[in-house]
Amino acid sequence: MHIARLTNVDIHWREDGDPDGLPLLFANSLGTDLRLWDDVVDRLPSGLRIIRFDKRGHGLSSCPPPPYSIEDLVSDTEDLLAYLKVERCVVVGLSIGGLIGQMLAHRQPDLVQGLVLACTGSKMGETSMWQERIAMIREGGIEVLADAIMERWFSPDFRKSDACIAWRNLLTRTPVDGYVGCCQAIAQADLSQSTATLDVPALGIGGSEDLASPPELVRNTTGLIKGSRYVEIDGVGHLPCVEAPDLFTNHLVTFLKEDLHVGTL
Repeated sequence: MHIARLTNVDIHWREDGDPDGLPLLFANSLGTDLRLWDDVVDRLPSGLRIIRFDKRGHGLSSCPPPPYSIEDLVSDTEDLLAYLKVERCVVVGLSIGGLIGQMLAHRQPDLVQGLVLACTGSKMGETSMWQERIAMIREGGIEVLADAIMERWFSPDFRKSDACIAWRNLLTRTPVDGYVGCCQAIAQADLSQSTATLDVPALGIGGSEDLASPPELVRNTTGLIKGSRYVEIDGVGHLPCVEAPDLFTNHLVTFLKEDLHVGTL
């Protein structure tokens, strides 16, 4: 296990693959940790420097008291990349990880070589919805919303599997302050204008059964970026990298080869 002691937070991170390869940074969704990408990492070809991390308030990273902002989360990410001496990378962000990726590409265009936006938006939900969720969690803990969140995360078939139990456990063990802080960050984030100015190769990936970030949201957000393209995975919810890792990885590798012209894969 590796901990980077950064300016405002201690971030748990992991690196796999080729240390001299193209850096590929994965940014997780709300209520998960870097294990979200296990099945994708196992399927990626050689020649990539694969970097994963737990954002503040999640996994094995420290949990500063909320509120958090997207700016805070992006600053953490910038500090981590500097700590790891990454000067250019492809960012793969899911849900709030996609918000982080969009703002990082806006703030550091020379740093982000490519952007994959999975099950995310430039604005995700209304502030009132997030405030209601925060109040419920402050009152009764994450457990009170866990079943409803599973319905938004996964397709009906996957929710019948044993694997769904593990993801539910991971969600409910997220520190309340970390979860609430990231909810606050999502609530105040509207990146529509800045994302529309991005000039970076981008791929959007949606899940047809995603109730948290419906496919239309992902498609429209990706469409803000000139020259981007969008793909949709049938029969999966908010975490397609979990439900359909083969398809997710295939789309990611195709993007690296065809849009970014990574010839070593």
